[in-house]
Formats: sequence, C-alpha cells, structure tokens
Amino acid sequence: MSHTEKRPATKPAGEVTPIVRKTVTTLSDGRELIYFDDSEPYLSGEATRELHDGRGLPTSTPLSSMRRDPLTGDWTALAAHRMNRTFMPPANENPLGPTRPGQLPTEIPADNYDVVVFENRFPSFARTAYLDEELPSTVDGMDLVPQAPGRGRCEVVCFSPNSAGSFCELSERRVRTIIEAWADRTAALSALDGIEQVFCFENRGEEIGVTLQHPHGQIYGYPFLPPRTEAILRQSRAYFEKTGRQLQHDVVMAELDARTRVVFESEYWFAYVPAAAKWPLEVMLVPKRDVSDFPALSVEERGELAVVYPQLLRQVDRFFPGIEKTAYIAGWNQAPVNEGREFGRLHLQLFSLRRSPDKMKFLAGSESAMAVWINDTTPERIAERLREVAEHE
Repeated sequence: MSHTEKRPATKPAGEVTPIVRKTVTTLSDGRELIYFDDSEPYLSGEATRELHDGRGLPTSTPLSSMRRDPLTGDWTALAAHRMNRTFMPPANENPLGPTRPGQLPTEIPADNYDVVVFENRFPSFARTAYLDEELPSTVDGMDLVPQAPGRGRCEVVCFSPNSAGSFCELSERRVRTIIEAWADRTAALSALDGIEQVFCFENRGEEIGVTLQHPHGQIYGYPFLPPRTEAILRQSRAYFEKTGRQLQHDVVMAELDARTRVVFESEYWFAYVPAAAKWPLEVMLVPKRDVSDFPALSVEERGELAVVYPQLLRQVDRFFPGIEKTAYIAGWNQAPVNEGREFGRLHLQLFSLRRSPDKMKFLAGSESAMAVWINDTTPERIAERLREVAEHE
C-alpha cells in the first residue's frame, strides 16, 4: 500500500513552502517508509520510486518497555532486541544505501533516492510494544517502580544515497528537503497517541558510538518527557512565575546583546556557545523568533537554515587542527507536544566528546555518577575558536 503527495506535509498558515514529493509505502515486515523527492523526474511525478520490498521479512513486532527510577523519577527504556542490531557492516551490506542490481537488498527498495525516512528495524520505542501481551504495571509488584509499554516511535532519516558523504557536504536544496522531512515527521509523530516530545538528531563518528557510517539521522517520538526537557520546563515555569517572562526568549536575547559567545548571526538565525557549556566543543543554533518546532518555521527561516546549518557544521569540522571530521551529536530540541508546550522553543544543541585533536572527554565519576560537569575549557574560548575557523567568502 502506498500513496504520493506533491506538497509539503506541514506549512505555516498562509504560506506556501517549496515543493517536495512525498511517497509513502510499506516494507515487507509492515514498517513504513517515505521518500522525500526534490529531483526530477520524481518531483513532477513522471517517475515513481520503487515501492516493493522483496525481502519477505517477518512482521516487525519489537517489544519495548520502560521503567521509572523511584529515586530520580527518570524513565529507562528496555529494548533487548537492539542487542543484535547491525554493527559496522561491510560496504556491500550497507542497509541504508539504495538497493542496486546484483547486490544485497537494503532497507530502501529503490536504486536511488533523495531523502528517505523509515521506521527503525531495531527501535528503542515502538507502537507495537506489548500491544498483545500483558505487562504488569509495576516491577515485581513494587509500587515504587512503575513500568509501561515503550509505545513511542523511532525513525531513520537517510540524508543521501552516497555512503561516503557528510551532512555539511550536501547541497542547499537537499538540506532544504531534509528540513521539510523533519517538519513533516514532527507533525506526524506529534499527532500519535501518547507521544510527548519529538526529537530529531544526528550522531556522527565512531567515537560517538555510531554503528552505521552512512550519513543519516534519527527521529524519536518519546512517550514521556526526557530529563533535559523536564529540567527546562521546571526552570521556565519558575522564571515565568517570578518575572512573567519566557526564559528561553530572554536567554537568546541576552546572548545576542552580550555577543561574547556569539559564533555568527544571520537574518533569522544565530549560533552561540552557552555561557555554562558542559562540553569542550558545544554550540547552539536558534531562530531569533520564538518558534516552537520545525512545522512552525516560516519559509524564510527554513530557507536560511538550509544555508547556515551546514556552515556551522563545517566550522565544527575545522575546530580541531588535524581532524578532518569532528565526531558530534546534533540534537534538535522542540517544544513538548502537550505538557509545557508554551515554554518550549526550537533550538539545536550540538556538542562533541573530543577535547583536543588526540584526546576524548570521558564521562568519569563526577559527570556520570553525579551529573556534575567539569569543562576542560571555557565557553568564551570555544566561541573564539569557532569564529576563527569561520568561512570567509
């Protein structure tokens, strides 16, 4: 079963966004796959991507659960099926590449694509989690430790059919299509029952723990609010009760006014290093306007983001002398779907676990055990270095 839409799935009211063609199909195990095309002849509909997955996979029914820590209140996801997920396969077994004649079939049936999104085969959270099985509401009858099905959704976003590239090397048009995919999926996952927050992110580099080198990202639909979001909401509510003002708005304006840690500024976006940065390389990218999530971005904001985001990634790649590709985690924080949405604000938090060209930052006792961070540099030095390696055109 499949269908095609020649329109953006999400757009701000009264605005028309650049067209991408969205084609939805189902893989042989029941997982959803979506092509986002910006190139001809697929954009015009003169051609259609391959929709049939001939692998004959068994129906996907991953069992995910979650348990709440009574001491911290944090939820932990349990997904034992992920133990056997694909790990650093040889080039001819890359599951994220196109399916080419004479080669093993991949997760993507077509022999080429622009951008593809599909449900993760080894998800941390799944809509099918324990739908047909009884899961006790507590662990071993202990009321202090509640548990529940991990009924979220996890998707993979393939940025390019080229397995050797990086996000920062993509064309402006292709990045624009990825932004449309993020907006589309944010809206779609937010509409699902039980989803509390949608998180788009990219892990890059073996140092981070990446198991597939093909340039890709992920999208999580969480069935609860993650600890970082809970903390932001707690601080934002307290600040609002005291001042009647929005905390994240005032932080953005204060950083723009101080300019000490500003990395660059454009018409609609600016990048800065947080004043209390935890990581030896950490930077945030935020819209100047108060925007809740990707679907709420205007046409102009989306267009400029397609330019400034890869620019920032190239600065990150030049941060450490002698390092060609900096390992990083790039996480797009969006407003919660339900609780506390009025306090949410779209922002990118990008950081690296590297602290020098030949050293990694290991999370030892203080960070890992007590969540008390010690940075090996200062935010001002990070910002200075990022400005130093900026592109000069």
